[in-house]
Amino acid sequence: MANTAPPQSRSRDIHFAEFVTLIAVMMALTALSIDIMLVALPDIAHALGSDGPNDRQLIITAYMLGFAAGQPFVGPLSDRFGRKPVLAVGLVVFALASLAAVFAPGFGAMLAARAVQGFGAAAPRIVAVAIVRDRFAGRGMARVMSFAMMVFIIVPVVAPAIGELILHVGSWPWIFAALFLAACAALTWAALRLPETRHAEDRMPLSAAALGSAFRTVVTTRQTVGYTLAMGFMFGSLLSYIGSAQQIFVDVYGLGDLFPFVFGAIAAAMAAASLTNAHLVGRLGMHRVSHAALLGFLAACAAMAVFGFPEHPPLWALAAFLAATFYCFGLIAPNFNAMAMEPLGHIAGMGSSFTGFYSTAAGALFGWGIGQAFDGTVRPMTIGFTVLAVLAFLTVLKTEGGVLFRSRNAGPIAQPAAGE
Repeated sequence: MANTAPPQSRSRDIHFAEFVTLIAVMMALTALSIDIMLVALPDIAHALGSDGPNDRQLIITAYMLGFAAGQPFVGPLSDRFGRKPVLAVGLVVFALASLAAVFAPGFGAMLAARAVQGFGAAAPRIVAVAIVRDRFAGRGMARVMSFAMMVFIIVPVVAPAIGELILHVGSWPWIFAALFLAACAALTWAALRLPETRHAEDRMPLSAAALGSAFRTVVTTRQTVGYTLAMGFMFGSLLSYIGSAQQIFVDVYGLGDLFPFVFGAIAAAMAAASLTNAHLVGRLGMHRVSHAALLGFLAACAAMAVFGFPEHPPLWALAAFLAATFYCFGLIAPNFNAMAMEPLGHIAGMGSSFTGFYSTAAGALFGWGIGQAFDGTVRPMTIGFTVLAVLAFLTVLKTEGGVLFRSRNAGPIAQPAAGE
Protein backbone atom coordinates (compact mmCIF):
# COMPACT_ATOMS: atom_id res chain seq x y z
CA MET A 1 0.00 0.00 0.00
CA ALA A 2 2.84 2.41 0.83
CA ASN A 3 4.25 2.07 -2.66
CA THR A 4 0.92 3.07 -4.21
CA ALA A 5 0.61 6.30 -2.21
CA PRO A 6 0.37 9.39 -4.39
CA PRO A 7 3.41 11.68 -4.57
CA GLN A 8 1.53 14.34 -2.60
CA SER A 9 1.21 11.99 0.36
CA ARG A 10 4.79 10.85 0.23
CA SER A 11 6.00 14.48 0.22
CA ARG A 12 4.43 14.93 3.64
CA ASP A 13 6.95 12.49 5.08
CA ILE A 14 9.69 15.11 4.75
CA HIS A 15 12.05 14.93 7.72
CA PHE A 16 12.62 17.92 9.97
CA ALA A 17 16.22 18.43 8.79
CA GLU A 18 15.20 18.38 5.12
CA PHE A 19 12.24 20.66 5.85
CA VAL A 20 14.46 23.22 7.58
CA THR A 21 17.06 23.01 4.81
CA LEU A 22 14.45 23.54 2.09
CA ILE A 23 12.95 26.49 3.96
CA ALA A 24 16.45 27.94 4.29
CA VAL A 25 17.13 27.48 0.58
CA MET A 26 13.90 29.30 -0.29
CA MET A 27 14.80 32.17 2.03
CA ALA A 28 18.43 32.19 0.88
CA LEU A 29 17.57 32.80 -2.76
CA THR A 30 17.34 36.52 -2.01
CA ALA A 31 20.70 36.61 -0.23
CA LEU A 32 22.28 34.69 -3.11
CA SER A 33 20.78 37.12 -5.63
CA ILE A 34 22.48 40.00 -3.83
CA ASP A 35 25.77 38.69 -2.50
CA ILE A 36 26.90 36.62 -5.47
CA MET A 37 27.21 39.75 -7.60
CA LEU A 38 28.86 42.13 -5.15
CA VAL A 39 32.26 41.46 -6.72
CA ALA A 40 30.81 42.11 -10.18
CA LEU A 41 28.98 45.39 -9.51
CA PRO A 42 31.70 47.63 -11.06
CA ASP A 43 31.92 45.40 -14.15
CA ILE A 44 28.14 45.32 -14.64
CA ALA A 45 27.74 49.08 -14.25
CA HIS A 46 30.65 49.85 -16.57
CA ALA A 47 29.62 47.32 -19.23
CA LEU A 48 26.07 48.72 -19.33
CA GLY A 49 27.12 52.35 -19.56
CA SER A 50 26.72 53.62 -15.99
CA ASP A 51 29.91 54.99 -14.46
CA GLY A 52 28.56 57.04 -11.52
CA PRO A 53 30.50 56.07 -8.38
CA ASN A 54 27.37 55.09 -6.43
CA ASP A 55 25.17 53.98 -9.35
CA ARG A 56 26.24 50.36 -8.92
CA GLN A 57 24.30 50.28 -5.65
CA LEU A 58 21.07 50.62 -7.68
CA ILE A 59 21.53 47.03 -8.87
CA ILE A 60 20.94 46.01 -5.26
CA THR A 61 18.27 48.62 -4.52
CA ALA A 62 16.18 47.78 -7.62
CA TYR A 63 16.11 44.14 -6.61
CA MET A 64 15.08 44.94 -3.05
CA LEU A 65 12.30 47.31 -4.14
CA GLY A 66 10.93 44.66 -6.50
CA PHE A 67 11.22 42.15 -3.68
CA ALA A 68 9.21 44.44 -1.43
CA ALA A 69 6.58 45.15 -4.11
CA GLY A 70 5.87 41.45 -4.63
CA GLN A 71 5.24 40.62 -1.01
CA PRO A 72 1.74 42.18 -0.59
CA PHE A 73 0.47 39.93 -3.39
CA VAL A 74 2.13 36.68 -2.34
CA GLY A 75 0.62 36.34 1.12
CA PRO A 76 -3.08 36.75 0.24
CA LEU A 77 -2.68 34.62 -2.90
CA SER A 78 -1.06 31.82 -0.89
CA ASP A 79 -3.82 32.06 1.72
CA ARG A 80 -6.35 31.60 -1.10
CA PHE A 81 -4.72 29.15 -3.52
CA GLY A 82 -2.22 27.36 -1.29
CA ARG A 83 1.47 27.77 -0.66
CA LYS A 84 2.94 25.57 -3.41
CA PRO A 85 1.22 27.04 -6.50
CA VAL A 86 2.20 30.59 -5.53
CA LEU A 87 5.75 29.45 -4.77
CA ALA A 88 6.03 27.82 -8.21
CA VAL A 89 4.85 30.94 -10.05
CA GLY A 90 7.30 33.13 -8.12
CA LEU A 91 10.24 30.88 -8.89
CA VAL A 92 9.34 30.83 -12.60
CA VAL A 93 9.19 34.65 -12.66
CA PHE A 94 12.56 34.79 -10.90
CA ALA A 95 14.11 32.37 -13.39
CA LEU A 96 12.82 34.28 -16.44
CA ALA A 97 14.02 37.61 -15.02
CA SER A 98 17.45 36.06 -14.45
CA LEU A 99 17.61 35.19 -18.15
CA ALA A 100 16.50 38.73 -19.02
CA ALA A 101 19.39 40.09 -16.96
CA VAL A 102 21.84 37.90 -18.89
CA PHE A 103 20.87 39.67 -22.11
CA ALA A 104 20.20 43.17 -20.71
CA PRO A 105 21.21 45.73 -23.38
CA GLY A 106 21.66 48.67 -21.00
CA PHE A 107 21.72 49.74 -17.38
CA GLY A 108 18.02 50.66 -17.34
CA ALA A 109 17.09 47.23 -18.70
CA MET A 110 19.27 45.62 -16.06
CA LEU A 111 17.52 47.53 -13.29
CA ALA A 112 14.14 46.50 -14.70
CA ALA A 113 15.19 42.85 -14.85
CA ARG A 114 16.49 43.06 -11.29
CA ALA A 115 13.20 44.56 -10.09
CA VAL A 116 11.22 41.73 -11.72
CA GLN A 117 13.68 39.22 -10.33
CA GLY A 118 13.08 40.62 -6.84
CA PHE A 119 9.31 40.56 -7.44
CA GLY A 120 9.52 36.83 -8.18
CA ALA A 121 11.80 36.20 -5.21
CA ALA A 122 9.09 37.50 -2.88
CA ALA A 123 7.23 34.21 -3.29
CA PRO A 124 9.84 31.84 -1.82
CA ARG A 125 10.59 34.29 1.01
CA ILE A 126 6.97 34.89 2.05
CA VAL A 127 5.78 31.34 1.43
CA ALA A 128 8.68 29.96 3.47
CA VAL A 129 7.72 32.04 6.52
CA ALA A 130 4.02 31.24 6.08
CA ILE A 131 4.74 27.50 5.87
CA VAL A 132 6.80 27.64 9.05
CA ARG A 133 3.98 29.55 10.78
CA ASP A 134 1.46 26.98 9.49
CA ARG A 135 3.39 24.26 11.30
CA PHE A 136 4.91 26.02 14.31
CA ALA A 137 4.20 28.88 16.71
CA GLY A 138 6.00 30.98 19.33
CA ARG A 139 9.35 29.63 20.48
CA GLY A 140 8.97 26.65 18.17
CA MET A 141 8.78 28.98 15.19
CA ALA A 142 11.74 31.01 16.42
CA ARG A 143 13.74 27.79 16.82
CA VAL A 144 12.92 26.61 13.29
CA MET A 145 13.74 30.04 11.88
CA SER A 146 17.06 30.00 13.72
CA PHE A 147 18.01 26.62 12.26
CA ALA A 148 16.90 27.85 8.82
CA MET A 149 18.99 30.98 9.22
CA MET A 150 22.06 28.89 10.04
CA VAL A 151 21.80 27.44 6.55
CA PHE A 152 20.63 30.75 5.11
CA ILE A 153 23.65 32.63 6.48
CA ILE A 154 26.05 30.27 4.73
CA VAL A 155 25.03 31.99 1.50
CA PRO A 156 26.44 35.45 2.37
CA VAL A 157 29.60 33.71 3.59
CA VAL A 158 30.29 31.85 0.35
CA ALA A 159 28.33 33.77 -2.31
CA PRO A 160 30.93 36.51 -3.00
CA ALA A 161 33.60 33.84 -3.40
CA ILE A 162 31.32 31.97 -5.82
CA GLY A 163 30.83 35.20 -7.75
CA GLU A 164 34.59 35.74 -7.83
CA LEU A 165 35.10 32.20 -9.13
CA ILE A 166 32.51 32.73 -11.86
CA LEU A 167 34.28 35.92 -12.95
CA HIS A 168 37.56 34.04 -13.16
CA VAL A 169 36.14 31.47 -15.58
CA GLY A 170 33.62 33.67 -17.38
CA SER A 171 32.00 37.10 -17.31
CA TRP A 172 29.27 38.75 -15.26
CA PRO A 173 26.28 37.39 -17.31
CA TRP A 174 27.26 33.93 -16.07
CA ILE A 175 26.29 35.06 -12.57
CA PHE A 176 22.69 35.54 -13.68
CA ALA A 177 22.80 32.20 -15.47
CA ALA A 178 23.80 30.64 -12.14
CA LEU A 179 20.78 32.31 -10.49
CA PHE A 180 18.55 30.84 -13.21
CA LEU A 181 19.86 27.36 -12.40
CA ALA A 182 19.41 27.94 -8.67
CA ALA A 183 15.75 28.86 -9.20
CA CYS A 184 15.18 25.74 -11.30
CA ALA A 185 16.74 23.57 -8.61
CA ALA A 186 14.62 25.13 -5.84
CA LEU A 187 11.45 24.74 -7.94
CA THR A 188 12.14 21.05 -8.57
CA TRP A 189 12.96 20.29 -4.94
CA ALA A 190 9.89 22.08 -3.60
CA ALA A 191 7.58 20.47 -6.17
CA LEU A 192 8.77 16.97 -5.25
CA ARG A 193 9.23 17.21 -1.49
CA LEU A 194 7.47 20.19 0.10
CA PRO A 195 4.07 19.45 1.65
CA GLU A 196 1.11 21.76 1.12
CA THR A 197 0.41 23.30 4.54
CA ARG A 198 -2.52 25.53 3.57
CA HIS A 199 -5.33 22.99 3.38
CA ALA A 200 -8.45 23.59 1.31
CA GLU A 201 -10.72 24.07 4.31
CA ASP A 202 -8.48 26.87 5.66
CA ARG A 203 -8.17 28.91 2.47
CA MET A 204 -9.55 32.44 2.46
CA PRO A 205 -11.59 33.94 -0.37
CA LEU A 206 -10.02 36.77 -2.34
CA SER A 207 -12.84 39.12 -1.51
CA ALA A 208 -12.47 42.74 -0.50
CA ALA A 209 -14.23 42.01 2.80
CA ALA A 210 -11.97 39.06 3.68
CA LEU A 211 -8.78 40.83 2.67
CA GLY A 212 -9.84 44.00 4.44
CA SER A 213 -10.62 42.11 7.63
CA ALA A 214 -7.28 40.29 7.54
CA PHE A 215 -5.40 43.52 6.86
CA ARG A 216 -7.17 45.33 9.70
CA THR A 217 -6.23 42.52 12.05
CA VAL A 218 -2.59 42.78 11.03
CA VAL A 219 -2.26 46.56 11.28
CA THR A 220 -4.11 46.79 14.60
CA THR A 221 -2.08 44.10 16.33
CA ARG A 222 0.37 45.96 18.54
CA GLN A 223 3.07 43.31 18.67
CA THR A 224 2.99 42.76 14.90
CA VAL A 225 3.20 46.44 14.01
CA GLY A 226 5.86 47.26 16.59
CA TYR A 227 8.29 44.51 15.68
CA THR A 228 7.71 45.01 11.96
CA LEU A 229 8.67 48.68 12.28
CA ALA A 230 11.73 47.74 14.31
CA MET A 231 12.77 45.17 11.71
CA GLY A 232 12.59 47.86 9.02
CA PHE A 233 15.18 49.91 10.89
CA MET A 234 17.42 46.90 11.48
CA PHE A 235 17.25 45.79 7.85
CA GLY A 236 18.22 49.31 6.86
CA SER A 237 21.58 48.87 8.56
CA LEU A 238 22.14 45.49 6.92
CA LEU A 239 21.28 46.73 3.42
CA SER A 240 23.34 49.90 3.79
CA TYR A 241 26.35 47.69 4.49
CA ILE A 242 25.64 45.26 1.66
CA GLY A 243 25.17 48.06 -0.85
CA SER A 244 28.46 49.77 -0.07
CA ALA A 245 30.59 46.80 1.11
CA GLN A 246 32.38 46.45 -2.22
CA GLN A 247 33.26 50.15 -2.26
CA ILE A 248 34.39 50.14 1.37
CA PHE A 249 36.60 47.07 1.27
CA VAL A 250 37.94 47.43 -2.28
CA ASP A 251 38.03 51.18 -2.89
CA VAL A 252 38.72 52.42 0.66
CA TYR A 253 40.81 49.60 2.14
CA GLY A 254 42.22 48.19 -1.11
CA LEU A 255 41.50 44.54 -0.36
CA GLY A 256 41.04 43.55 -4.00
CA ASP A 257 40.62 39.79 -4.36
CA LEU A 258 40.50 39.40 -0.56
CA PHE A 259 37.13 41.19 -0.43
CA PRO A 260 34.98 38.01 -0.70
CA PHE A 261 36.85 36.38 2.17
CA VAL A 262 36.58 39.36 4.52
CA PHE A 263 32.91 39.80 3.62
CA GLY A 264 32.30 36.11 4.28
CA ALA A 265 34.15 36.16 7.59
CA ILE A 266 31.99 39.04 8.82
CA ALA A 267 28.82 37.33 7.58
CA ALA A 268 29.84 34.23 9.53
CA ALA A 269 29.06 36.16 12.71
CA MET A 270 25.37 35.97 11.81
CA ALA A 271 25.65 32.22 11.29
CA ALA A 272 27.17 31.88 14.76
CA ALA A 273 24.38 34.01 16.17
CA SER A 274 21.72 31.81 14.57
CA LEU A 275 23.27 28.74 16.20
CA THR A 276 23.34 30.57 19.54
CA ASN A 277 19.73 31.65 19.13
CA ALA A 278 18.53 28.14 18.36
CA HIS A 279 19.99 27.00 21.70
CA LEU A 280 18.94 29.98 23.79
CA VAL A 281 15.47 30.86 22.60
CA GLY A 282 13.84 27.73 23.99
CA ARG A 283 15.21 28.43 27.48
CA LEU A 284 15.16 32.21 27.66
CA GLY A 285 12.42 33.18 25.23
CA MET A 286 12.34 35.46 22.21
CA HIS A 287 11.99 38.70 24.15
CA ARG A 288 15.00 38.23 26.40
CA VAL A 289 17.33 37.08 23.62
CA SER A 290 16.35 39.73 21.07
CA HIS A 291 16.17 42.62 23.54
CA ALA A 292 19.61 41.80 24.93
CA ALA A 293 20.96 41.60 21.37
CA LEU A 294 19.45 44.98 20.50
CA LEU A 295 21.20 46.51 23.50
CA GLY A 296 24.41 44.84 22.36
CA PHE A 297 24.01 46.37 18.89
CA LEU A 298 23.56 49.77 20.50
CA ALA A 299 26.64 49.23 22.66
CA ALA A 300 28.79 48.54 19.59
CA CYS A 301 27.47 51.72 17.96
CA ALA A 302 28.16 53.65 21.16
CA ALA A 303 31.77 52.46 21.11
CA MET A 304 32.13 53.82 17.59
CA ALA A 305 30.52 57.10 18.69
CA VAL A 306 32.99 57.46 21.58
CA PHE A 307 35.79 57.65 19.01
CA GLY A 308 33.88 60.26 17.01
CA PHE A 309 32.80 57.96 14.17
CA PRO A 310 36.26 57.90 12.54
CA GLU A 311 36.39 58.21 8.76
CA HIS A 312 39.01 55.51 8.28
CA PRO A 313 39.26 53.28 11.36
CA PRO A 314 41.81 50.45 11.20
CA LEU A 315 40.47 47.53 9.18
CA TRP A 316 40.51 45.25 12.22
CA ALA A 317 38.44 47.76 14.21
CA LEU A 318 35.87 48.13 11.44
CA ALA A 319 35.68 44.35 11.00
CA ALA A 320 35.20 43.89 14.75
CA PHE A 321 32.43 46.50 14.78
CA LEU A 322 30.65 44.86 11.86
CA ALA A 323 31.04 41.35 13.27
CA ALA A 324 29.65 42.48 16.63
CA THR A 325 26.66 44.28 15.14
CA PHE A 326 25.82 41.46 12.75
CA TYR A 327 26.17 38.88 15.51
CA CYS A 328 23.52 40.88 17.37
CA PHE A 329 21.48 41.16 14.18
CA GLY A 330 21.51 37.36 13.91
CA LEU A 331 19.91 37.17 17.35
CA ILE A 332 17.42 39.94 16.58
CA ALA A 333 16.06 39.06 13.13
CA PRO A 334 14.51 35.58 13.66
CA ASN A 335 13.00 36.59 16.99
CA PHE A 336 11.56 39.93 15.85
CA ASN A 337 10.09 38.14 12.84
CA ALA A 338 8.60 35.35 14.97
CA MET A 339 7.17 37.84 17.49
CA ALA A 340 5.59 39.86 14.68
CA MET A 341 4.01 36.71 13.23
CA GLU A 342 3.05 35.03 16.51
CA PRO A 343 -0.48 36.51 16.82
CA LEU A 344 -1.33 35.86 13.14
CA GLY A 345 -1.52 32.09 12.77
CA HIS A 346 -4.95 32.19 11.11
CA ILE A 347 -3.81 34.75 8.50
CA ALA A 348 -0.14 33.82 8.22
CA GLY A 349 0.04 34.69 4.51
CA MET A 350 -1.31 38.21 4.97
CA GLY A 351 0.84 38.66 8.07
CA SER A 352 3.98 37.49 6.33
CA SER A 353 3.23 39.79 3.40
CA PHE A 354 2.79 42.82 5.63
CA THR A 355 5.83 42.21 7.78
CA GLY A 356 7.98 41.28 4.79
CA PHE A 357 6.83 44.18 2.61
CA TYR A 358 7.37 46.87 5.20
CA SER A 359 10.65 45.61 6.63
CA THR A 360 12.09 45.05 3.14
CA ALA A 361 10.87 48.31 1.61
CA ALA A 362 11.90 50.37 4.61
CA GLY A 363 15.23 48.58 4.83
CA ALA A 364 15.88 49.14 1.11
CA LEU A 365 15.09 52.85 1.34
CA PHE A 366 17.07 53.39 4.53
CA GLY A 367 19.95 51.38 3.11
CA TRP A 368 19.84 53.29 -0.18
CA GLY A 369 19.88 56.63 1.64
CA ILE A 370 22.89 55.67 3.73
CA GLY A 371 24.64 54.06 0.76
CA GLN A 372 24.18 57.14 -1.41
CA ALA A 373 25.89 59.18 1.32
CA PHE A 374 29.07 57.16 0.78
CA ASP A 375 31.88 59.69 0.44
CA GLY A 376 34.96 57.51 0.40
CA THR A 377 34.82 56.95 4.18
CA VAL A 378 32.93 54.61 6.50
CA ARG A 379 31.48 57.44 8.60
CA PRO A 380 28.08 57.64 6.83
CA MET A 381 27.59 53.91 7.36
CA THR A 382 28.52 53.82 11.05
CA ILE A 383 26.40 56.89 11.82
CA GLY A 384 23.54 55.31 9.87
CA PHE A 385 23.87 52.11 11.90
CA THR A 386 23.63 54.12 15.12
CA VAL A 387 20.60 56.20 14.10
CA LEU A 388 18.66 53.16 12.89
CA ALA A 389 19.52 51.13 16.00
CA VAL A 390 18.29 53.94 18.26
CA LEU A 391 15.03 54.15 16.29
CA ALA A 392 14.58 50.37 16.54
CA PHE A 393 15.20 50.49 20.29
CA LEU A 394 12.67 53.29 20.81
CA THR A 395 10.11 51.39 18.74
CA VAL A 396 10.56 48.20 20.76
CA LEU A 397 10.40 50.18 24.00
CA LYS A 398 7.10 51.74 22.91
CA THR A 399 5.73 48.38 21.80
CA GLU A 400 6.59 46.79 25.14
CA GLY A 401 5.13 49.62 27.21
CA GLY A 402 8.56 50.69 28.44
CA VAL A 403 9.51 47.30 29.88
CA LEU A 404 11.99 45.02 28.09
CA PHE A 405 12.84 41.34 28.57
CA ARG A 406 9.30 40.12 29.27
CA SER A 407 6.50 38.82 27.09
CA ARG A 408 3.35 40.81 26.51
CA ASN A 409 -0.05 39.85 25.25
CA ALA A 410 -0.21 40.40 21.51
CA GLY A 411 -3.43 42.39 21.59
CA PRO A 412 -4.67 45.01 19.16
CA ILE A 413 -3.23 48.50 19.34
CA ALA A 414 -6.56 49.83 20.48
CA GLN A 415 -6.54 47.40 23.39
CA PRO A 416 -3.15 47.58 25.11
CA ALA A 417 -2.10 44.93 27.56
CA ALA A 418 -2.93 45.35 31.18
CA GLY A 419 -0.53 47.35 33.24
CA GLU A 420 0.55 49.65 30.42
